[in-house]
Amino acid sequence: MKKLQVDVAVIGTGTAGMSAYRAAHAQGARTVVIESGHYGTTCARVGCMPSKLLIAAADAAHMLDVAPGFGVHPGEKRIDGRAVMERVRKERDRFVGFVLESVESFPETDRIRGHARFTGPHTLVVDEHTEIEAARIVIATGSSPVILPQLQGVGPGIVTSDDVFYWDDLPSSVAVIGTGVIGLELGQALSRLGVKVSLFARGGSIAQLSDPEVLHAATRTLSAELDLRFQTEVVRAEQQGNEVLLTTRDALGKETSERFQYVLVATGRAPNLRGMGLETTGLTLSANGVPEFDSRTMQCGSSHIFIAGDANHELPLLAEAADHGKIAGENAGRYSDVRPGLRRTPLGIAFTEPNIATLGKSYKTLCEGGRPKFAIGQVSFENQGRSRVMLQNKGMLRVYAEYGSCRFLGAEMIGPRAEHIAHLLAWAVQAHLTVPQMLDMPFYHPVIEEGVRTALRDLAANLAKATNHTDAADSEPGT
Repeated sequence: MKKLQVDVAVIGTGTAGMSAYRAAHAQGARTVVIESGHYGTTCARVGCMPSKLLIAAADAAHMLDVAPGFGVHPGEKRIDGRAVMERVRKERDRFVGFVLESVESFPETDRIRGHARFTGPHTLVVDEHTEIEAARIVIATGSSPVILPQLQGVGPGIVTSDDVFYWDDLPSSVAVIGTGVIGLELGQALSRLGVKVSLFARGGSIAQLSDPEVLHAATRTLSAELDLRFQTEVVRAEQQGNEVLLTTRDALGKETSERFQYVLVATGRAPNLRGMGLETTGLTLSANGVPEFDSRTMQCGSSHIFIAGDANHELPLLAEAADHGKIAGENAGRYSDVRPGLRRTPLGIAFTEPNIATLGKSYKTLCEGGRPKFAIGQVSFENQGRSRVMLQNKGMLRVYAEYGSCRFLGAEMIGPRAEHIAHLLAWAVQAHLTVPQMLDMPFYHPVIEEGVRTALRDLAANLAKATNHTDAADSEPGT
């Protein structure tokens, strides 16, 4: 067996792994990366980039549907499913190619292929062909889709988002299990491309929303277009030829069986940590098997091991993975001089239409016990000028600020162009702006951002209702 001694071993070549390798290498550490699967990122191969390609095609189809509302009447709509998926795969492969070029730019001696498992706190074995003794280790193994137990082993009709972007053609029908970001994005896109789609959720959640008013607006808006079935659980599924017979049970206990070409499971992703031998490291593991770690440093306990990206199960987003990897790599490279890294304002976007976005502190977080009480401002986009001009007047924005300081804390929304509004508001949170400072900023006319100003004015008025922070602290959130 080949033996290596290195300063830093990085397990995984996704976004977090590549960032960690570069950061550790920049510290002058002898660093290697280990990969058991495809080089590259979930985002480029089966995540954010191919899904946005599918959504772009769906948006083009949808514009034909809404054009008559402007007095524009296009001809008969025809969707070429094979052409749609061919473009998705072609552009996806282009993005993957860029990532592969990046990984392959690492020196060949720094790249090791195979499955890594711990045999001790400082030792790894890779596919029984290489033993690595590493002074520090970064775990960046990513995540995989979760399959519900009742859907495991059913047959080829049970798929995940990882499978969708390898389709040669659009299917005739799809049942989507889950109304998180992935389920909603793919479900709406497929529906707009002519696929019969039904979405099932065990509870009543939509994407990452926690504000009850925004959640209600999102439910009303999306239900007007999509077949959304909340409070419904999957009972069983059976592969019958080229279809899946799916049986579900609603809140009243009624069971319904329907046939779909595919059942797309979008119930979350789990860290890829099985079979890694973490029990030999001495690390303290949480209930879900993830090592306990400091989210500021990515350090596992007080050890020489760091964990980054989807593997730590914190926020499965590319931007977060890149930051995690940089922090973990820098700290592994200069160990034992471990320092907190830059953690940016949380920002999450679902590219549904309308967009769904959350940023800063969520409504749920702000309502937790012991938190400062906060004021709320809101705006409906139903009568917002520019939104009505574009026939995109749907949704709601709710903004939050701290009593006393008037510091802007965060927002939740569903609305037109929310992906852009969310960035502006996230920057305001990170810059520690107050609501009066935000209202001093320029607002052009007519733009959707004028809706932000309306919400901020409402927020300012509600902040002013509290004569001082002590009085506000005795009130309920949002009063």
